[in-house]
Amino acid sequence: MAELMKGKVAAITGAASGIGLECARTLLAEGATVVLIDRAKDRLEVLCAELGDRAKPLVVDLLAPEEVSGMLPRILEVAGRLDIFHANAGAYIGGPVAEGDPDAWDRMLNLNINAAFRSVHAVLPHMIAQKSGDILFTSSIAGVVPVVWEPIYTASKFAVQAFVHSTRRQVAQYGVRVGAVLPGPVVTALLDDWPKAKMEEALANGSLMQPKEVAEAVLFMLSRPRNVTIRDLVILPNSVDL
Repeated sequence: MAELMKGKVAAITGAASGIGLECARTLLAEGATVVLIDRAKDRLEVLCAELGDRAKPLVVDLLAPEEVSGMLPRILEVAGRLDIFHANAGAYIGGPVAEGDPDAWDRMLNLNINAAFRSVHAVLPHMIAQKSGDILFTSSIAGVVPVVWEPIYTASKFAVQAFVHSTRRQVAQYGVRVGAVLPGPVVTALLDDWPKAKMEEALANGSLMQPKEVAEAVLFMLSRPRNVTIRDLVILPNSVDL
């Protein structure tokens, strides 16, 4: 352990599983204090007990706007400061548009776009005032390469990329970095609705990554010298041809 994050406080949404949980573990191993944000109260409490004293649970329903907007004081209460905010929580829907469920689309779009942007709005003034900080999004390769079997998800990640690029340019003058990690397919619960044949094929040919591999990319981004911003970091399995 190099303790690259010693003394830092990170807050991660969607931290009870998948990429968020692996990012929490990685940052904790490097010396950070991590606020794990999720709506799964019992799961968070069990995880934080396992992860140690520097892991702080914070129960937030990201689809409740008032809870998202009130997030910053609660983070500061449990951790004392905030250096890194990782807007990681998200949902996935694939399939043909003509056969889709617009109500399900709305929920995914609210989580992937509205809740993510609102959460950044909640913490960004704090970072601007302290003239330092990192805002990081879990985006997707679908945010730069339209994926034919997931048009609604792709649209949500294109929105994330536009927000990252424009917000970064607004706040760079205050010492706040904004970037996104853009993974290809990762073994997480988000892929539960993949067609069974497609999942079996991906597992067989090695075209799925593990959350730990994304977490290591996130650590690389956050540990760069302060005069360097990794705006977009695309991480793909070798067998994915995009």
